[in-house]
Amino acid sequence: MTKTALVVSDVDGTLLTKEKLLTDRAIGAVQKLHEAGIGFTITSSRPTLGMRFLIEPLGITLPIGAFNGSCIVDANLNPVEQHLIPEAATRHALELLEKFGAEIWLFNSDQWLTRDPNGAYVPNEKRAIRADPTIVADFSPYLASACKIVGASADTAGLQRCEAEVQEALGTLATAIRSQSYYLDITPPGVNKGTFVQTIAHRLGISTDAVVTIGDMQNDLAMFRVTGTSFAMGNATDDVKRQATHVTSSNEEEGFAKAMEAILKENTAG
Repeated sequence: MTKTALVVSDVDGTLLTKEKLLTDRAIGAVQKLHEAGIGFTITSSRPTLGMRFLIEPLGITLPIGAFNGSCIVDANLNPVEQHLIPEAATRHALELLEKFGAEIWLFNSDQWLTRDPNGAYVPNEKRAIRADPTIVADFSPYLASACKIVGASADTAGLQRCEAEVQEALGTLATAIRSQSYYLDITPPGVNKGTFVQTIAHRLGISTDAVVTIGDMQNDLAMFRVTGTSFAMGNATDDVKRQATHVTSSNEEEGFAKAMEAILKENTAG
């Protein structure tokens, strides 16, 4: 078995608990990875600003992948590589999300924009990314600078139908996939968590067979597919679990830390 040289982790539902907390055991597990010479970084559907609080406690020095890997920044949050959603695709996506009655957010490189400060999921996002939204009357001035669009809805079945319709309507102009059952993320085309993993592996001069990925949602499958070893969280759906090489415990049962401990044990045994 190829020894692990790099671990790339999802954030929400994986690295963090349901309360968006980073446990001492998770921090300790990452520290042990560093001590063993194994690189560690994160990629998430989160905006860049929503990942800042993880960098110091986890000792991250490698680039991180925001917006499902379409925006890569260094550990100081300076841009390394950034992609935007084409303006026409942004406009069409907003129309479709309106049609399905979803709460809509638009993210650019440094702002979270919403037209409704009282939206049902705004408190959830504020707690998650530790930032406040910018309230706008109209998204029109920002159509050419969209890094991510989010449709949020408690109607998970309806959001799944919306996901399928957006995918069909936008085709190769954008990527549409849920990062949570209640969040539909629309991001730039041709880039995802898988391409982020490939980019970091290339920068480090290692094979993707030496990379381990861990996640819990459909948007994590792109990185599962390009790496030799992948861990699905215990809280993942059965579909995600089937496409991973390993399954760990849930994010409420230290599943992330347990997976890191298993990696360290395997590397030592190998």
